[in-house]
Amino acid sequence: MEHLNRRTLLGLTAAGLATCVLDSNDTHGSETVATKKKVPVLHVTDLFRPHNDPDDHWDLACVYALAHRGDIDLKGVLIDHPPASHKDRNPDIMAVAQMNLICNLFVPAGVGSPHPLKSRNDIQAEASDADHNGVEMILDILRQSPDPVVINILGSSRDVAIAGKKNPGLFKTKCKAIYLNAGTGSPNMGPESRLEYNVTLGTFEYAAIFELPCPVYWMPCFEEMENRRKQSIREYGTHYEFQQDRILPHLSQSVQNFFAYMFGRYTDHNWLNYLKGPKDQALLSKVGDMVRHMWCTAGFFHSAGYTVSTDGKILPLEQKSNRPVFTFDPIKVQCADNGVTQWTADDHSEHRFIFHVRDVDRYQSAMTTAMKSLLMSLP
Repeated sequence: MEHLNRRTLLGLTAAGLATCVLDSNDTHGSETVATKKKVPVLHVTDLFRPHNDPDDHWDLACVYALAHRGDIDLKGVLIDHPPASHKDRNPDIMAVAQMNLICNLFVPAGVGSPHPLKSRNDIQAEASDADHNGVEMILDILRQSPDPVVINILGSSRDVAIAGKKNPGLFKTKCKAIYLNAGTGSPNMGPESRLEYNVTLGTFEYAAIFELPCPVYWMPCFEEMENRRKQSIREYGTHYEFQQDRILPHLSQSVQNFFAYMFGRYTDHNWLNYLKGPKDQALLSKVGDMVRHMWCTAGFFHSAGYTVSTDGKILPLEQKSNRPVFTFDPIKVQCADNGVTQWTADDHSEHRFIFHVRDVDRYQSAMTTAMKSLLMSLP
């Protein structure tokens, strides 16, 4: 693991918001929820039913766990409009309803624009009000929140890009940070490099995020696409994996039912009775043997004011005694219309950061341990 330098410390402290400690054996921290400042968060995700990738439901459970603990104020869940090639999928409003019931929360859900951008400055002026329901949801949340809001982007960047281009002044004053889970982190990306999936959903949309007047914490999904299967853990890629039975059996029955309802690919209206019903042990055992690929977990912790140590403890960002398994390093970055990024380290940057694995040998186990302890806090 590399020594921490000035760039690393800047990235490490850039979102220093935490006031309590959560380690792998302490899921409630050392202070009560009432004494903590909740971070306002908008969760933008490609959460579909039937699922496109189960990682989206694991991610949803993580942000709800942070909300249940009192670390974040989950302002809304904005779900991408399904791509035209996925006509059998719908935004998974039922998963949001299930998590609201589990956590006794009242988080609203919206649906994004179906129209791709024609340029990075396209605000879709001719779109209907219904098509821009998600865009207006973003702008309303920013306007109404007394504190600047963190925005997680886990799928398409479309709605955040449109909202940011429509009202850049609002983003400058009321968007605390965007956590952009997309792209590849190689500093040597070229025109012939393969694009990561979330970038292919719209290169103009992706490029537009890097131009918005707010901090962007860039979380490339892989370092580069060409050799990602040969070396799955890389310095500048968020990807890690775990076997699901390392976590699933340790969760509450209601949370296990939440996952089983997704894994069973149920599309009926029985989400409430299923959540409260008996556990489907056969299905859970079957999916427990499966490996789950994950990308976004570190950003959830960081945006809430935490980092993760090499042994999986979840610690406040300002606690410097333990060296973190990841950091966000300040950079200068440009993104072309074709989705190709170019970046260099920049000690003076205060608004652009890149995710950096600091210990490639321990990152996967550390993130799995941290996610397990977080999800075990769900009722």
